[in-house]
Amino acid sequence: MDSAVLLVDDNRDILKLLKSTLDTLKRPELKTFEAPSGEEALLESARRKIDLLITDYKLPGMSGVELMHKVRAKHPEVKVILISGMSDKKAREEMIGAGAMAIFDKPIPLADFLDAVERGLGFVQTIFPPEKLDEKSDTKAEARHVRLSDLLANFRQDYNTQAVFLISERGRVQARAGSLKDSSLEVSIVSALTAIHQASIKVSRNNHQENLDSYHVFQAGDSDLLFIPVDSLYALLVAGESLANQENIFNTITGVLALRREVQKTLRNIGATGELRSISPKTVPLPPRQSDLKKSQTDRLKETAPAPEMAALLEASKSKPKAPANLDDFWDQAAEQHGKKPANAKVISLEQAKEMGIFPDQDKK
Repeated sequence: MDSAVLLVDDNRDILKLLKSTLDTLKRPELKTFEAPSGEEALLESARRKIDLLITDYKLPGMSGVELMHKVRAKHPEVKVILISGMSDKKAREEMIGAGAMAIFDKPIPLADFLDAVERGLGFVQTIFPPEKLDEKSDTKAEARHVRLSDLLANFRQDYNTQAVFLISERGRVQARAGSLKDSSLEVSIVSALTAIHQASIKVSRNNHQENLDSYHVFQAGDSDLLFIPVDSLYALLVAGESLANQENIFNTITGVLALRREVQKTLRNIGATGELRSISPKTVPLPPRQSDLKKSQTDRLKETAPAPEMAALLEASKSKPKAPANLDDFWDQAAEQHGKKPANAKVISLEQAKEMGIFPDQDKK
């Protein structure tokens, strides 16, 4: 069965971008139609049934919200995605209150845009391979792996939550049960939680954790949010009222941990797990101790050949007399070297006079 998508924007480049983005889905049943204004969009909606309306908020003649209401008058089941380049608070509140399934700001995040389109048209889009039957099982019911969507739906019913999502590391919702209170903010919330997931992985690796054991709780907003990583590729988001208050928080976290274990089993069965590669302490080089550093530097100096100038000084020092070991040796050595020298340069010693024959030798007489 064909699905008709109506693209409305007065910018031809935006229409071309949206059209080419939808073509990447490679779905022959997806038929796209374009209109540059609200009036022409109404003519298109009068010619055929529209399943998904994707429109800019600011259009010539009428706003995207006005167009949305007029198209819904003819096609009550139409899903709507609004696109806006405006930051005006009133316009934002009008778009949220209109009941669009998603709102995107320009520039449009194309991956999130495609996810919203697939959800709006009911396409089953998943990166998971098809489940296989276990030939060893006796019955098909026992053989078939538990479906992720069934796990999420059962948890949502048991704990009376608004929504349970399985989110990939790229910010794609891979399996879901229910929806957020304000579905138009889903893209923004999931994108922010994806950044938290990546930060959790870095912290866990640096902390040398083998598993991603971290919990993020957001309380007292539109809904209480619990965000718990499953592994390095996936995480669980649970939304609901009063989930994180003092009376319910323990029970909620216990239930989410049990759900995480079941999801991990299912992911392992279909080969879609992402193990956390923790950094082993043995692989992290420790900084050298100061004493070892000094020792290694000394050893390197011993092995280094001295410069020629230094070698000459070392050789000359070997021929010099040995320095006195103490103060008495110093004065004895000084007396020996300088005791025979007269204080006056014009005066000679008695031994010198005898050698020169000036003073007669008394022993020969």
